[in-house]
Amino acid sequence: MHFFHNANYNFVKVRRRAMLGSAIVIAAGMLSILIRGGLKESIDFTGGALVEIALQQPVPVQDVRKIMDDAGFGGAEITRFGQEANYLIKVKELEATKAASSANAAAPADSNMTPERLVSKKIQEALSAGIANQKVEVRRVETVGPKVGGELRKAAFLAVIYSLLGILLYISWRFQFRFAVAAIIATAHDALVMLAFFSFAGLEMSISGIAAILTIVGYSLADTVVVFDRIRENLGLRRREDMGILINTSINETLSRTIITSGTVMLTLIALLVFGGAVIREFALAMTVGIIAGTYSSIFIAAPILLEWQMWHPNRAKK
Repeated sequence: MHFFHNANYNFVKVRRRAMLGSAIVIAAGMLSILIRGGLKESIDFTGGALVEIALQQPVPVQDVRKIMDDAGFGGAEITRFGQEANYLIKVKELEATKAASSANAAAPADSNMTPERLVSKKIQEALSAGIANQKVEVRRVETVGPKVGGELRKAAFLAVIYSLLGILLYISWRFQFRFAVAAIIATAHDALVMLAFFSFAGLEMSISGIAAILTIVGYSLADTVVVFDRIRENLGLRRREDMGILINTSINETLSRTIITSGTVMLTLIALLVFGGAVIREFALAMTVGIIAGTYSSIFIAAPILLEWQMWHPNRAKK
């Protein structure tokens, strides 16, 4: 990365425009979430049934979706899984309950079967009738109750809150409180940008989505700490230098490391997007957006906030 070895870009000069751009993206994302009535949640949180189906020959996903719609599973999510002829069909709690009730009404003899088994049987029968000359095999049936989904939602929320508190304590101990505030704002920025992306793209918030957000929180923090370390070193060596110049110099001195690290991770994520299959694609896509947001926040949000702090509280920052 010789191109960034002696970098001298004026990041501090455009910090407020960068912050304004981030604020617009986050505000638009929050507005989108409000308009949609919240994020789209997977069965991990809403409860429902997951059925893995194996066919002898692959058929287009839209054909499978049409069969599901005709069978009364209008809210089902269908993705290819593993081999081309394998499909994951996710049915949310409401659709699963309706399907189980209609199956019991049509065949009282099946009333002893669990709801998820009734759902999988109805799906299997619908696909067998809708796809000619193919054997339909049910490979796996899983269920998540609404109570479990609520507990997962609460655990995910607490995990984010605890991680932010841990960041506040760690950075305050290792650096100073103003560094901790800057790190918290940058971390919150990355999480909110990812939530905005989930809303814009219409992606489901699932356990893997929460995992992606927490992973990016850790990644962004590590990147920010590297920049903060250099700022602290330069504060000791260049006490009389203007704070804006010092921060800009520190960002440029760590830019090569930042670009190399982010680029390496991006190569891995691109491989997952291309070869990882449908099951992991949403996670890889969320991680890709998070890496971009995390790299951006380390350069344009976290470090420049220290300069804004100095401008707002010059005596306290100098001390």
